[in-house]
Amino acid sequence: QVQLVESGGGSVQAGGSLRLSCVASGRTFSNYAMGWFRQAPGKERDAVAAISWSNTYYADSVKGRFTISRDNAKNTVHLQMNSLKPEDTAIYYCAADLYGRGTFNSKQYDYWGQGTQVTVSS
Repeated sequence: QVQLVESGGGSVQAGGSLRLSCVASGRTFSNYAMGWFRQAPGKERDAVAAISWSNTYYADSVKGRFTISRDNAKNTVHLQMNSLKPEDTAIYYCAADLYGRGTFNSKQYDYWGQGTQVTVSS
């Protein structure tokens, strides 16, 4: 059982920044791939960024603005979000892929955080 606890969500004006954090309880965190997904009202849950032991991946909509990183010593993954836009408004979820694949396929993630609300106003 892996538990993910998120923090860092909130409200910000367009152009601002937020840094999301997700702390995992897994004993083999360094082997996991971690992903960030988001779900806006009336929309499907979409992948935002993912990080494996070797690569990072970003949705086109956030490239150049968001950065995913991890601190294996602290079992933590971060999502630095800069130049936020109103269309970034969503509930953001972190997820753990215990097999370390790090794809954008949500079905390949085994555990999910509770979600944290990000609201970007214009």
